[in-house]
Amino acid sequence: MQNIFAFFRRNGAQSGLVAKDRLKNVLMSDRVNMQLLEDIKYDIIGVIRNYMEIDEDKFSISIAQTANKYTGVKTPVLFADFPIKKIYKNG
Repeated sequence: MQNIFAFFRRNGAQSGLVAKDRLKNVLMSDRVNMQLLEDIKYDIIGVIRNYMEIDEDKFSISIAQTANKYTGVKTPVLFADFPIKKIYKNG
């Protein structure tokens, strides 16, 4: 009977290591995604500067999942939110 309990304790230790590795992967993925969002944010700001003046301190960007209204398939969507101070006139 003690061998059965020892068996479960070993698996518990292994599952703990697996869970720890998964958590590390999730945290690493979040860091990469945050860096990607920051890179996208600065690229968008660079383009927007050609057309308008914005409040860069209040610029926020996020990615969310949304369902396509025609197919129902979920896809990632990029949201950018920023106050516009001035729109430059062309010509």
